[in-house]
Amino acid sequence: MCGITGWIDEKIQLPQDRIILERMTATLTNRGPDAEGYWISDRAALGHRRLTVVDPVGGSQPMVRTLGEQTFVIVYNGELYNTPELRGELALRGHHFQGHSDTEVLLTAYMEWGPSCVEKCNGIFAFGIWNQVEQSFFMARDRLGVKPLFYTKRKNAFLFGSELKALLAHPLVKPEVAADGLAEIFALGPARTPGHAVFKNVHELRPGYSLFYKNNTLTIKPYWQLVTAPHEDDLYTTIHKVRELLEDSISRQLVADVPVCTLLSGGLDSSALSAFAAKTYKGAGQGPLHTYSVDYTDNDRYFQASLYQPNSDAPWIERMSTFLNSQHHYVTVDTPQLVEALRIAMLARDLPGMADVDASLYLFCQQIKKDATVALSGECADEIFGGYPWFHREDLLNAPTFPWSRSVRYREKLLAPEIREPVNLVEYVINRYQETLSEVPRLLGEAAADGRRREMFYLNQIWFMQTLLDRKDRMSMATGLEVRVPFCDHRIVEYVWNVPWSMKYFNNREKGLLRLALADVLPEDVLERRKSPYPKTHNPAYLAAVRQILLEILDDPTAPLLPLIDVSYVRKLVETEGDSLSQPWFGQLMSGPQLFAFLYQVNEWLKEYRVVILP
Repeated sequence: MCGITGWIDEKIQLPQDRIILERMTATLTNRGPDAEGYWISDRAALGHRRLTVVDPVGGSQPMVRTLGEQTFVIVYNGELYNTPELRGELALRGHHFQGHSDTEVLLTAYMEWGPSCVEKCNGIFAFGIWNQVEQSFFMARDRLGVKPLFYTKRKNAFLFGSELKALLAHPLVKPEVAADGLAEIFALGPARTPGHAVFKNVHELRPGYSLFYKNNTLTIKPYWQLVTAPHEDDLYTTIHKVRELLEDSISRQLVADVPVCTLLSGGLDSSALSAFAAKTYKGAGQGPLHTYSVDYTDNDRYFQASLYQPNSDAPWIERMSTFLNSQHHYVTVDTPQLVEALRIAMLARDLPGMADVDASLYLFCQQIKKDATVALSGECADEIFGGYPWFHREDLLNAPTFPWSRSVRYREKLLAPEIREPVNLVEYVINRYQETLSEVPRLLGEAAADGRRREMFYLNQIWFMQTLLDRKDRMSMATGLEVRVPFCDHRIVEYVWNVPWSMKYFNNREKGLLRLALADVLPEDVLERRKSPYPKTHNPAYLAAVRQILLEILDDPTAPLLPLIDVSYVRKLVETEGDSLSQPWFGQLMSGPQLFAFLYQVNEWLKEYRVVILP
């Protein structure tokens, strides 16, 4: 895993501006703490920060290879999980390799197959390749968007980077935000419209898309999309296919030249991948699997069960750790740490995010990094197999908007009256929602109820899953930890996409199909455990702390947040401790305390990035 950035320019002689490339690259140091590298020609300048995971000697970047008269240069962030197969196929075609890195395999694949090479890749990736002879640049992002990739075109310059901060380090890119950017923050945040990057004229390459740049012209197109077709396998075959795909995905993602661990909450998803990982380790004669969990100081005292968080993780973690005989590590986050990390988490995202849900993950990953470089996480199983309440609760399923964010009219009240009309949060959300529905690959003749659930799965994969993947990438890579997500193997996604709801919801249980596939893998009580999301703090000290921070902002006439919000309304919310926000305003975890922390992050973002709000 790494950080990549670069600059293609049709007019300027780039070697004279090396210092700018170095500044852009330096912003990504946390993503790649082990090494840095640069490659500069008259028209292309590429920068790389490396987190060494595979082939410490032979995987340095930017990597340069030649084929005949042509020279190709790659910067790459990610991991290919089918490297051996690709290397074997390329060797049969006459290619020779200097090392065993997936970087070299990916570059060679492009030299052999051109842009279609991405169709052969199984992995998580964001990369760019410069063809020195053609003076052309190609870049692509993995199918599910696990790895980020931002870009912008300014005059004769094309700029790209793993994170927004790399682009903002270039003098051509200003931290300007127009009405649509404000709507992204206040109406949809912490989610983002696919491809939208909040800052004016800055974009994120969508998952499953590639970009080709030549002669100052951009060509962007999808190389992968979900294909809808009738599911013809019976239940028995479907169960075994899911099991086979999942076990293969996990075994591929355990490969590394550095220590690997798993994140374990005691829930179905993390327990499953930890069980398969432990089995692999045992079969290879390796030492015990290391597992990690996170909790909060005094959560055992203050935890309150709810519809969205029915039970605490602690006893389930102990249950699974004992069952796996893993070497388990408990990470406990205290309230002062959590509050302090809110700003760090915002800086990692370059945008306001999921408040303490982000901050705690950052602190969690920071501790894991002391012992491991790679971690496997159970992220995305809920979006793929239907684990959330909005897949089976009729009121949520049939809500005419994003079911994890139904509070847009409440959010509108947060805005200053003079900007409510030009920003128009309600209309913005309706348009984004309808745009997404228009993309859904439908099945001809499908019943209305089944069609609606297909829409829900698409909405989740394009929106909610992407928000969680963004969170996982930024918080982990900010600490130099690579997190892999085996459930995001595109083969699993493609197969389960067409499995009917009657199988996915077998026995009227969320993720019923997945439970069937894991029947002989997990203890019965763990297999039947109700879904419980990533834990949040229930300590009243946290609410008190974020209330105080927000009150200080409201009392500061120079705070950049104040011109954007209805100060009297927000003050009333703070003084009543957000009583009207007992239900989540985003996802399943973000209620009153998280709103206060989110507004604090917005203020810090406006200040730190010197954001200019355009009229």
